Amino acid sequence: MGQVRILVVEDEVIVARTIASQLSQLGYIVTGTASSGKVAITKASETKPELVLMDIILKGEMDGITAASHIREQLDIPVIYLTAYADSNTLQRAKITQPFGYIVKPFTLQDLRIAIEIGLLKHQLERDLRENRDRLVTLLNSMSDGVIATDEQGIVTFMNPAAEKITGWQQAEALGCDVSNIFHIVNEVTEDKLENPVTKVLREQEVVYLAEFTSLITKQGSRVPIGDSASPIMRQSKQISGVVVVFWDLSERRETELLEQALNKERELNNLKSLFISTVSHEFRNPLTVIQTAVELIEIQGANLTETKKNTYLKRIKKAVQSMKQLMEDVLFVGRSEAEKIVYEPTLMNVENFCRELIEDFSAVTTTGHQIIFTCHSDRTDALMDERLLHYIFMNLLSNAVKYSSASNNIWFDLTCDFITRVAIFRIQDQGIGIPEADQTRLFESFYRASNVQSIQGTGLGLVIVKRCVAAHNGQISVSSQVSVGTTFTVTIPLNFEG
Repeated sequence: MGQVRILVVEDEVIVARTIASQLSQLGYIVTGTASSGKVAITKASETKPELVLMDIILKGEMDGITAASHIREQLDIPVIYLTAYADSNTLQRAKITQPFGYIVKPFTLQDLRIAIEIGLLKHQLERDLRENRDRLVTLLNSMSDGVIATDEQGIVTFMNPAAEKITGWQQAEALGCDVSNIFHIVNEVTEDKLENPVTKVLREQEVVYLAEFTSLITKQGSRVPIGDSASPIMRQSKQISGVVVVFWDLSERRETELLEQALNKERELNNLKSLFISTVSHEFRNPLTVIQTAVELIEIQGANLTETKKNTYLKRIKKAVQSMKQLMEDVLFVGRSEAEKIVYEPTLMNVENFCRELIEDFSAVTTTGHQIIFTCHSDRTDALMDERLLHYIFMNLLSNAVKYSSASNNIWFDLTCDFITRVAIFRIQDQGIGIPEADQTRLFESFYRASNVQSIQGTGLGLVIVKRCVAAHNGQISVSSQVSVGTTFTVTIPLNFEG
């Protein structure tokens, strides 16, 4: 990482030179100095510094607070205030611009360095959180089903484009309104008004579903037959903080001769969509909570933050961000497979070498201490397969084997290429907790997790991805497991080869 570039805004020339000299001693690059708010804005726009040190009290028409507000809003550059005034009135005015720190004059080199590093870290965390929120909004906006979110009072906080289309309400006019005014439903047969699902969720604090033959009254007064589910959004303290409603237009389905089958299918999809929202919300909330806690600890400890603690907090944050990135990739992969957009691109490869390299890569990033024992039972292992999809398959299976086994247990990975029956057989066997027989038939369903792993972190997407990657090869996957003994996954893929 290069040296940090800093703009100094200070109307006392000697003080500005002193600060610039101190920054240079600390290894920072001073992009320039400014003695007024207007000059500060111009230089910030021209030199694009990564941080601005801003004196609150400046001579001229524009003080430091006004200049800082412009720089933060228009240029997204973090500002740290320099001030000789620590009175509550000055600090209260400064808070309006959401600064990234304060340095009270006079200050030491150590005070300056700590304030700058914490300010830069807070700004990076703010960007990361904003990017992750944007990704989640993009995901919800891309859904064909309507999504409405509310707070714990039933006030609308979000609507996706599909919800706008179905209800006739635009998000801009719905935000801040009671959801009952936006999501108004009746019984199609009796025309009786139905209880809003958000109200029911807030009362019962559990997922609820619409009854059959329910219609939504749009803003224009027309009726749209819908199916829906409503799920609570829970805080870490197990208290409800809002509700997510997922609903879809059943108009076309109602016009078909297969009405009953369509309604049954909608109920199945209803459960999946509800689970999708609650699972993704929960899995995103955990790492976001880690990030929020780390930031709060940094703010609380301030100048007392040691380098060791700082590194610990940074590691927690990086791990949480990586967790959210992996979840997003899994969800997008499943979405592509649902849309039948998985691309199968076979190339001629040595399957044995691929397996050995994959195990080596997997072991390099896994610190659990498990030993993976690989055995190849064939002399010839060249075949046409999709290396990218194979990587998805076996990385997920090995991750599961490690996750559900103690560190002292071995994991076996066997490969057999039978060129007589023209199939490649892969087996991954562990000595883990095993899978109850009642759960085994549902393992490859989206978001389904075995009854004995609920306390272990996971989304229920890994085996779905495995199943669809195997299907892309026209292959099959099976499982054999016994509780407290272990599990074996067998993947059979047709052998296509040259020669």
